Amino acid sequence: MTIQEAQERVDAWIKKYGVRYFSELTNMAVLTEEVGEVARVIARRYGDQSSKPSDNLDLADELADVLWVVMCLANQTGIDLDAALERNFAKKTSRDSHRHLDNKKLTNQ
Repeated sequence: MTIQEAQERVDAWIKKYGVRYFSELTNMAVLTEEVGEVARVIARRYGDQSSKPSDNLDLADELADVLWVVMCLANQTGIDLDAALERNFAKKTSRDSHRHLDNKKLTNQ
């Protein structure tokens, strides 16, 4: 599935089951919440924090939740994430094509 197809599927789901998109401000708060859930999984699976029996430590599910809300925000603000990601690759390549290759902190491990 392409990002565009995913955006279209999210939009169709919202229209069929979600009644309407939450406001952009609400979705920003939801995105923050979902990113916090990713952080919790990382801290408990890969960090030093111990988990509780009630914890959902499914990183894939939590990352998918983040993508869902990002696609909601993109849809409701008219952003084509396929095109935005292409522009972002071009920006990063232009800006950073040698920066990391020349970073001795990354190559001396």
